Amino acid sequence: MYHPDLLRHPDSCPALVLNADYTPLSYYPLSLWPWQTAIKAMFLERVDVVAHYDREVHSPSASLKLPSVIALRQYVRPNEYPAFTRFNLFLRDRFRCVYCGSHRELTFDHVVPRAQGGRTSWENVATACAPCNLKKGGRTPRQAGMHVEREPIRPTSWQLQDHGKSFPPNYLHQSWRDYLYWDVVLEP
Repeated sequence: MYHPDLLRHPDSCPALVLNADYTPLSYYPLSLWPWQTAIKAMFLERVDVVAHYDREVHSPSASLKLPSVIALRQYVRPNEYPAFTRFNLFLRDRFRCVYCGSHRELTFDHVVPRAQGGRTSWENVATACAPCNLKKGGRTPRQAGMHVEREPIRPTSWQLQDHGKSFPPNYLHQSWRDYLYWDVVLEP
């Protein structure tokens, strides 16, 4: 019997990690563990296996199907607020310039420039494309005659996870789909 999973190298068989409530620990980046970590967690009885790849690994005395979806046995409470990082900032703003909506040449901009007392914080830093950032310069949007489409806010982890659902990874194994996109309309 031929199946694509049988030909996969084990290193290309990560396990999707679900929390104890069967929701992904993270959407963006997608919560994945290497197959070795997933198997170790299985033997330590820290996870339940929800789905398998057809691919097996072998020892001298046993063979084991690689887990494709695992669920933690103990619930991990997510942090209410995410870390203030460039990536999380871009994710909050959906990888779009807050001035023109462009997806290209993204950088970040202090809405109130540091030279005018602006701080580096969620509430004062926004995603901007390089041309808009250059046009704005060391001025406020009002001084530069520019409009901010979305005021910068401190997002919750839930808001970032929700935004992350809009940017699926390049590869999704079939066994992961039921756990990632349960809020999509089902086909009749």
